[in-house]
Parts: sequence; C-alpha cells; structure tokens
Amino acid sequence: MSPSRSAGLDPRNVIRRPIVTEKSMRGTTINKYTFEIDGASTKPVIRDAVQRLFSVRVTKVNVIRIPGRARRRGQHHYREAGYRKAIVTLADGDKIDLEKLT
Repeated sequence: MSPSRSAGLDPRNVIRRPIVTEKSMRGTTINKYTFEIDGASTKPVIRDAVQRLFSVRVTKVNVIRIPGRARRRGQHHYREAGYRKAIVTLADGDKIDLEKLT
C-alpha cells in the first residue's frame, strides 16, 4: 500500500501499542521508538500512521518479526502467536511522550 492509499486507514489499526521495556526506552535517547504493529503493514503505511498519530517527522522505519514462543501446559504443547514490531527513528527535535500513552 502506498502512503496515499493508507490515508483512509485508521492509524490506530496500524500501530497497536508502544513497547515499553528497558531496552526500547534506551532507544528514546537517540529518537528511536518501538511499537507493536499490524502484521500486514508496510513501512510507508507505518511511517504515515506514526506521523499522523503523534505529529512528528519520521526519518526511518525498521520492521522486525518476533516469532511465537513454544509453550507447554502439562503434556500439551502449543505455540504462542508471534507479532511484528517497528523501530521508528524520528527527525531531530521531535519527541513522543510515551508516559502519556500508557
């Protein structure tokens, strides 16, 4: 999907939630923010959604697929669902206040 076609999408369907861990919070010092995203979203759609939701300028988007973990409950084995996350780099001077979001 191109950014022009993503204009009709709700950005909240693309960006599910911010990921707030010690490692992801270290990235905020260099303007890198981590979000859990929809599995079918492309980088231009993610860029557009972050820019529209937070009124910031995005310079780079990296996408990572996290596989589900193998679990066991008694003698039953199953696999948890995986997810995708995006690490979004913002332009100098732009910030997102994650404390207000969670």
